[in-house]
Amino acid sequence: MKKLRVMMVVHYTLVPPEDLSDKNDPRMEKFRTEYDVKNALMSLGHEVQIVGVYDDLLPIRKMNEEFKPHIAFNLLEDFAGNSAFDYYVVSYFEMMRIPYTGCNPRGLLLARDKALTKMILTYHRISVPDFYVFRLGRKISRRRKFTFPLIVKSLTEEGSVGIAQASYVENEDQLRERVALIHDKLHGDAIAEQYIDGRELYVTVLGNSKLEVLPIRELVFDNVEPGTPRMATYAVKWDDKYRERWGIEYQFARTLPNGMEERIQHLCKRVYHLLDMNGYGRVDLRLTADGEIYVIEANPNPGIARDEDCTHSAIKAGMNYDDFIQRIIHLGSTYRTIE
Repeated sequence: MKKLRVMMVVHYTLVPPEDLSDKNDPRMEKFRTEYDVKNALMSLGHEVQIVGVYDDLLPIRKMNEEFKPHIAFNLLEDFAGNSAFDYYVVSYFEMMRIPYTGCNPRGLLLARDKALTKMILTYHRISVPDFYVFRLGRKISRRRKFTFPLIVKSLTEEGSVGIAQASYVENEDQLRERVALIHDKLHGDAIAEQYIDGRELYVTVLGNSKLEVLPIRELVFDNVEPGTPRMATYAVKWDDKYRERWGIEYQFARTLPNGMEERIQHLCKRVYHLLDMNGYGRVDLRLTADGEIYVIEANPNPGIARDEDCTHSAIKAGMNYDDFIQRIIHLGSTYRTIE
């Protein structure tokens, strides 16, 4: 394996401290992805330099000129504080002819917008929840009727940001209140989408043109009372004690109906290609009791810390963590950038 010069690009507040090494260090939670990826790259023998970015691309240009990296390992999730602008940085990589890991600008632009994703998939006859977008700065009103209940969330934010139990709305007043909160707190557009009752599945896809679908993960709600909405809220995603208290667990999907795994694999490959994704991504699904599959959203560049679903799926597929990171490097190195 060729040893590379790797420029790790992270948010300027997430450059891991040099003295961070103890797994019990309270700082580890904040820097875990950056720490895990950096250590894996170094374990693989690559030379690593980290550059922190907020709203200025000059640090990347300087690092490129001085370090002359073979590839940029992109861990940015926003630019200038806006998650919808991360494709600006990737476009800059392409303009500067810097190979990079993860998704290309077009795929980021299409998949980050939950409404645009649903419109594209609907055109190709892929089932998605019915939805409506409430733009920031406009009167909160609907032009057509919905069947409640609905889930209200940010149009572009990831990581369950802005999603709570109160995001599940059952009437017009609750809808207006939650949309107003998204506008006020997250300063962006809101989307209200049909609540699909069913199993929540997460499917990791690796590849550029030739795709590999990794073992399916599931968010399981064991102790939730009947009638309670099963949702991946912010607390569910990020609070271990909350999940333990309510019997909520991430695990590998079990007892799928005959032929369902193959259906899901084929569907996720279609979604990945239709949204022009590459590198690595995750498709979030709902599987209903009668066997219908709904695509909830697609996530380019999902979390790849050691304890993330994507990593667990990669390990289940036969890779260790270093193998997984090297696979991402290889996919970035071999992706054809714009000529």
